[in-house]
Amino acid sequence: MVSVRLDETDWKILRELQDDGRVTNVELARRVGLSAPPCLRRVRALEEAGFVEGYCALLNEKQMGFDVVAFAMVGLQSQAEADLVAFEEHVRSWPIVRECHMLSGEIDFILKCVAPDLAAFQDFIINELTAAPNVDHVKTSLAIRRSKREPGVPILNSV
Repeated sequence: MVSVRLDETDWKILRELQDDGRVTNVELARRVGLSAPPCLRRVRALEEAGFVEGYCALLNEKQMGFDVVAFAMVGLQSQAEADLVAFEEHVRSWPIVRECHMLSGEIDFILKCVAPDLAAFQDFIINELTAAPNVDHVKTSLAIRRSKREPGVPILNSV
């Protein structure tokens, strides 16, 4: 990754892109006070430096037919690095798992899962997750409602 020092304009660009990844370059340039060509150069530099990893649409799970959002807290039998990596590779093969985070403390991993219904989620837990190599125990919690969804990182308005 290229070492890049961000200036005030770069921070403005990142804030605007995080708020609206579909913004056109012309509109982005207007919002941050640049003309279009230098704005595009800066965006490309920020992408190449790894500050912008990609762009995506945030989909409504329920509208898409995924009525169950749940979290699975997973404890492994072994925390040897090879076993942790093997579990992470296994997780990547499960479409139902949308996020996976390794944790410190009593739980080794937390998985955010989406499923069309409770039966599908239970099937995944019983037949896939608990049956996976090195899995010692799994605790699950169903999400009742989402109170906040703020992707990305906090970029202060004072920057």
